Amino acid sequence: MRRPHWSLARTWLLQPDLPGFPEATTGAADVVVLDLEDGLPTAEKAAGRAAVTEWLLDGHRAWVRISAAATSDWAADLDALRPASGLDGVMLAKTESADELSDTAARLPAGVPLVGLIESALGMESALEIARRCSRIAFGLGDFRSDTGMSDDPTVLAYPRARLVIASRAAGLPAPIDGPTLRDRVRHLVRDTEVAKAAGMTGRLCLDAGHAKTINAVLSPSASEIDEARITLARLDAPTGPYDGSVGPTRARAAAVLDLAAKLGVT
Repeated sequence: MRRPHWSLARTWLLQPDLPGFPEATTGAADVVVLDLEDGLPTAEKAAGRAAVTEWLLDGHRAWVRISAAATSDWAADLDALRPASGLDGVMLAKTESADELSDTAARLPAGVPLVGLIESALGMESALEIARRCSRIAFGLGDFRSDTGMSDDPTVLAYPRARLVIASRAAGLPAPIDGPTLRDRVRHLVRDTEVAKAAGMTGRLCLDAGHAKTINAVLSPSASEIDEARITLARLDAPTGPYDGSVGPTRARAAAVLDLAAKLGVT
């Protein structure tokens, strides 16, 4: 299966330490993130590091989520991963400052992409600075709600989502990655993904491999969106009515839909 580049990835599956990491080589997720943070009980972290490193040294490739920079596990995670030739990228849990990303990058081979996972009020307040030091940002929705006391109402969470979208754009990054839908709330999966798409996000964290196909479908341009974009460009190329200041943004949005569809192979 050909997966899109991480800059276009729609589904980021957080994979705990399971024998063989089956979803990293099969399944529909665009990116598989082997989880050394919340995906492992404290007592199993050392064994999890060893298993992840061994797997990445054995001809396999994946991303890895590491522990927050404020914890002792952060340094241990990075020390274990440094020789892992199959490391595609690192997701830093609970990112709260640009310096945490710089310190993380300094302990990794040059060029390894970093995703800053923003999960707190302090991280949200530092969103632009964080975005300027990483490759993409993601929304740790559960921990953010725990930190701030916000509900999961999409209206309530519109501000933090918009802030991450704007920070990403201002820093020249791909659009951000939204938080996941919990396994016991799968009935809301389509709604949650449509909310992320409407907010301007182009990816989602994922806790269940069975959610990936739905997320990928919703976050890809639909057949009707592609048709509408083509019709719009044809109309603007042969105008029959007023040609005003709205044409440029309209053309750009339509072109962006077709460009994304082509890159994702959904034309």
